[in-house]
Amino acid sequence: MQKRISTVPFTDTPEQHEKLLAVIESLKNEKGAVMAALHKAQDIYGYLPIEVQKEIARGLDVSLEEVYGVSTFYSQFSLTPKGKYNISICLGTACYVKGADKVLDRLVAKLGIQPEECTPDGVFSLTACRCIGACGLAPVLTVNEDVYGRLVPEDVDKILAKYTA
Repeated sequence: MQKRISTVPFTDTPEQHEKLLAVIESLKNEKGAVMAALHKAQDIYGYLPIEVQKEIARGLDVSLEEVYGVSTFYSQFSLTPKGKYNISICLGTACYVKGADKVLDRLVAKLGIQPEECTPDGVFSLTACRCIGACGLAPVLTVNEDVYGRLVPEDVDKILAKYTA
């Protein structure tokens, strides 16, 4: 899935900003500093908003294009915040063949967001992944650490209700 840039307004605390500046300062003269800075920044913020990427580029004296390129190339980096409940739906072969695309369509319709987005209230985020290693339960999705398998689109309503009650 293509990464999306967050539409959720970025908020930064003084403590977070101070930690980010310390990370950048500690990595200034190191080889591979962009990757390390992005990892640590994501630990601080939970994702990599463009404002943080600009600060990393400025602090490490590299182009924003380089920072953005690294953050969009590697799957472990997220450009959108994760919701309280992160839903990850498997679109690997076994899941897809068994109807994961229809389950995803239902999630998109119910949540009003696309994969790699977060609901404006911060409750749900949606991620599409390639395989979670539960092919025997296809199609499968997770909500944080909870696993749901052998899904049909109608199951989405019951699953979401568990997390909104």
